[in-house]
Amino acid sequence: MALGDAMAKPRDDRQKDLLRPALAAIIDLGHPLVRLAGEIDWGFLDGRFASVCAAGPGQPGLPTRLVAGLLILKHLHDLSDEVLCARWVENPYYQFFCGEESFQHRLPFDRSSLTRWRQRLGEEHLAALLQESLSVAHKLGALATKDLERVVVDTTVQPKAIAHPTDARLCHRALGKLVDLARRHDVKLRQSYARVAKRAAIMVGRYTHAHQFKRARRQLKFLRTRLGRVVRDIRRKIAGDETLKKRFADLLALAVRVQFQDHRQRGLKVYALHAPEVECIGKGKARAPYEFGCKVSIATPATKPKGGQFVLHAQALHGNPYDGHTLRPVIAELEKLTGIETRRIHVDKGYRGHNHTEKFRVWITGQVPRVTQSIRREMKRRAAVEPVIGHLKAEHRMDRNYLKGRNGDRANPVLAAAGYNFSLLLRRLERLLRALIPAAVPRLKSA
Repeated sequence: MALGDAMAKPRDDRQKDLLRPALAAIIDLGHPLVRLAGEIDWGFLDGRFASVCAAGPGQPGLPTRLVAGLLILKHLHDLSDEVLCARWVENPYYQFFCGEESFQHRLPFDRSSLTRWRQRLGEEHLAALLQESLSVAHKLGALATKDLERVVVDTTVQPKAIAHPTDARLCHRALGKLVDLARRHDVKLRQSYARVAKRAAIMVGRYTHAHQFKRARRQLKFLRTRLGRVVRDIRRKIAGDETLKKRFADLLALAVRVQFQDHRQRGLKVYALHAPEVECIGKGKARAPYEFGCKVSIATPATKPKGGQFVLHAQALHGNPYDGHTLRPVIAELEKLTGIETRRIHVDKGYRGHNHTEKFRVWITGQVPRVTQSIRREMKRRAAVEPVIGHLKAEHRMDRNYLKGRNGDRANPVLAAAGYNFSLLLRRLERLLRALIPAAVPRLKSA
């Protein structure tokens, strides 16, 4: 059964409390967050979000405006789920943005509801937040149609929330997790090797630091041998019990991969037991030769929009593909999201040999043939995507992805892009408000 089939259709039956003042009466209606709430088409988001829930028995889901508002606020202000819930209770502007009529003194939802809604919606439906941010930007005059016709596309790495992987640490963690799981299911092992395995893992680090690599390899072999003993012991003890076999299957498969993999081998490797989907990606950085996560494609305008450098499209790309091979599907998704055909695409030299069908629409940095004066000006704007990527990582939760699995990898960049766009819209509304106040003061004095 899908996650959306276990509940009724969401409905918003919130109403004013007669014993409490309305939120609109106690807050500043000129606040940028209040004005932004008035510009967002919540009906469009309701149609997209409610479509994942099937009508039927069960408790109705949370109001879709509450869910959409929480997701926007989380990535707008770079908050964890716990901090978001704490601030929502004490911030009347957050509550008004999420559609509350009266001030709420306690959470009307459980914190885990955010996780379940993210899993239920997925990348396809969460893209509605990014689409709506671009629609609001166009409505406010911050983004013009011509800004959607000329785009810059680049890739970056979205790191996963894992520790730096080493063979010794992975072997030690796999052994510890197997022993803990066996203890929880009353599988009695001959020996846990907890003390000697911990010492061996420590000594691998010490010997490697001292450049005593022969001794380090000896300790690593000791760890792998003990891990293999625990794996074989567990398989003997659970033989014939299908329930235990199913419970141990995933962890045993990961442990065997960790036991036999080598850091020099080609192909898929395990870099984290809790996130086996993590990939090792080298982007040529001197300070970080290798990053562990997944590749993400980012598209921004090649022009100078009035409201700032908006993110037009964000998509996770698993399998560490070559940048040039990702251009055609990314542009197809971008045109589907915006509804505007791209006339020019500016990329860096990593996209040489791209697979876009119309090569005359793609302009690569350093290209000389067929470059006119206007195209040269746009090519100089290609580097504007780099600070956008920096903001996405530093301020909107794309620097360290805490969401689980590949679905979490795909959802996080879309939410980060939507949060970044809404932050630009908030800034624009603040500037408009500051410009209106001085203009109104002389009129008040003359009156």
